[in-house]
Amino acid sequence: MWIKICGLRVPEEAPDVVAAAPDAIGLNFYAGTPRFVTEETAAAISAQIPDEIARVGVFVDTPPDEIDDLAERLQLDHVQLHGDYTAADAARLAHRSLIWVHRLGTDGLDPLRNELKQLAAKGVQPFACLIDASVPGQFGGSGKTVDWPALATGYDRDTLPPLILAGGLVPENIGDAITAVSPWGVDTASGVERDGRKSRELVAGFVRNARGA
Repeated sequence: MWIKICGLRVPEEAPDVVAAAPDAIGLNFYAGTPRFVTEETAAAISAQIPDEIARVGVFVDTPPDEIDDLAERLQLDHVQLHGDYTAADAARLAHRSLIWVHRLGTDGLDPLRNELKQLAAKGVQPFACLIDASVPGQFGGSGKTVDWPALATGYDRDTLPPLILAGGLVPENIGDAITAVSPWGVDTASGVERDGRKSRELVAGFVRNARGA
């Protein structure tokens, strides 16, 4: 199970997250979220992350050239694209390892399938697809879970990229979520926080329960 702890805000959080040994950490460069980090803060956090833990840059409608420059300077392992990116935008980042985000709402997975066809036509093959809950005005981190049964039955694992499940995942429900959806990976941000900071206890519990599932 690939596990990502997203939205580290300050360097002081890094040791507690590293101690739990997730597969990846997320650095959020979207100014519209309380988990936003500057390049300087991201570099300070990244310096404490061992090479075996991947660094994921989270972006919302940042121009592709700016993403590419920042990913190069910070040596990001993956680039996670939220917002209204097009296949043409993604093609400008095709040399990067891309995590394509879909917010699952009442329209289901058909929009994602269409997007992936457009990406394929541009020669882009995402590293994975991250599925989060659709919440108006938010690009993630809402704490709302997705429709697990609908996702489990509708996501074709034979033809679509590896599935990363996000949205409202906490130590208490991660086992049930994995059992229900059988994702390739899982992602949490607010689900392992207390008072706006990553909790060593919650991060450790989340990783332990996800591995156990």
